[in-house]
Amino acid sequence: MANAIKIKKNDMVLVIAGKDKGKKGKVLRVFPDINKVIVEKVNFIMRHTRANPSKNQKGGILQRETPIHISNLMLICHECNQPARVGHTRLEDGRKVRICRRCEGILDK
Repeated sequence: MANAIKIKKNDMVLVIAGKDKGKKGKVLRVFPDINKVIVEKVNFIMRHTRANPSKNQKGGILQRETPIHISNLMLICHECNQPARVGHTRLEDGRKVRICRRCEGILDK
């Protein structure tokens, strides 16, 4: 059984390892089966494309974001504005939410 991914779409994350170490960005897409996410303005590659007039597509070198492994990311708490480890707890109404281990703030809205 795979581990649960603690990072969700629209979370703010900090890159803690790799060529983009220290950059912050918003999670655009999550791939839970391969434990990777696409983060806005992080992990760019240069993609060489050929022009395709039938699809109205220009040729040239394009920059694209590629997936980055979740072990290289840390979730940023919006209450303490610091990178933090993620925990889980249940609220009084029965909802299970993610919490910041640093300030005990709720990460889910």
